Amino acid sequence: MCKQLALVLTLLAISLGHAAAAASVRMKVMHVDAGRGLTNRELLQRLSSRSKARAARLLPKAASAPVTPGAIPGAVPDTEYLAHLAIGTPPQPVQLTLDTGSDLVWTQCRPCISCFRQALPYFDPSLSSTFAGVPCRSTACQSLRKPSCVRSPRGQQACAYSYSYADGSVTIGRIEADTVTFDGHTATAVTGVSFGCGHDNTGIFESNETGIVGFGRGFLSLPSQLKVGNFSHCFTTITGAAAPSAVLLGLPANLYNSARGVVQTTPLVRNPPRNPNFYYVSLRGITVGSTRLPVPESAFTLRDDGDGGTIIDSGTGMTSLPEDVYKLMREAFVAQVRLRVYNVRSLSQLCFAAPSSSTAKPDDVPKLLFHFEGATLDLPRENYMFDAVEEGRSITCLAINAGGGSMTIVGNYQQQNMHVLYDLANGKLSFVPAQCEKL
Repeated sequence: MCKQLALVLTLLAISLGHAAAAASVRMKVMHVDAGRGLTNRELLQRLSSRSKARAARLLPKAASAPVTPGAIPGAVPDTEYLAHLAIGTPPQPVQLTLDTGSDLVWTQCRPCISCFRQALPYFDPSLSSTFAGVPCRSTACQSLRKPSCVRSPRGQQACAYSYSYADGSVTIGRIEADTVTFDGHTATAVTGVSFGCGHDNTGIFESNETGIVGFGRGFLSLPSQLKVGNFSHCFTTITGAAAPSAVLLGLPANLYNSARGVVQTTPLVRNPPRNPNFYYVSLRGITVGSTRLPVPESAFTLRDDGDGGTIIDSGTGMTSLPEDVYKLMREAFVAQVRLRVYNVRSLSQLCFAAPSSSTAKPDDVPKLLFHFEGATLDLPRENYMFDAVEEGRSITCLAINAGGGSMTIVGNYQQQNMHVLYDLANGKLSFVPAQCEKL
């Protein structure tokens, strides 16, 4: 097995070409619920609510609807991971929502016309000696959906932006450039990174974020700006200690030192014009225990109109399946799990009563496999079952949701302790089980 793994890693490194020799940038991210002292029951409820809110906002119908400033009434914040960075010289700390579904990097800035509350001070451009405006005719400015020119306080032409999200959140400000410092094992500073300096920001921002760091496929995303051929992340256990997770931009020499299996690789699918920032993959089927769900491949296929398809997303907690597919999965679990179904009123998850007062044993639930083109994601139990206590009773719940549309979203709960590599240069996605806290 060790020789086989070494061979696979060598072939993967060769396929990545020059990117393997490039210096990598390490970024620390923390789960939004880390360190809050929440019970597993509370973690499950919050994760489920955020996942459903995120899935609803990523649906093509929602994304194509007109967006007006201000959040949708009653909407739930969907931040999952906060990236700890710093902008300017000297560095001013920011906490940005990690989002593989959008491209703009932005944070709230002084002076604020309208800003949401945040724990950190607002970024103050006047305190940075490396802060600079971005010309209106620059590639960064022209890459905006609707670029415009305004006169800056310094009397120069400045690039203005207005960027909206499907949940009604809006950030308005100017595109600027400054040094960004990444807080990994050792601090790394990158000069001239373009970002949005948001002066008028409204929407669903309630997770101590100061803005968003886009990791999507657009020109303004952080991977695109750093011109890296790949990036990867390794999310630590959500229900464990508050251990930071790692995001790597560029391929380091010891990428798979903490690997615990064989690398699986599947192609990234072309992007439809409607959702150009998403990372699509080809999901071919799902197996529960010994049963391959009777779902046609067309149920996961990206259609010409941009509907359907399967994306992998850092901002979604639990995997979301089309209603018909989820129903088949639920039926398969109920038929194969040797535990009594336990309905929880405040949860829409499929839950089972664990034996006695302990959590269920690994063989009490069937295996769960996702079959992609050329790769199989064989999930460990802790990546699809969520153990908790409900009214003194130990329960175990399926951490997968039914979505409201035809898109399948592979969430980050299923990606725990999995090193996931986005090979942008070659259009591939690779994953391998890993000890993420040791990366």
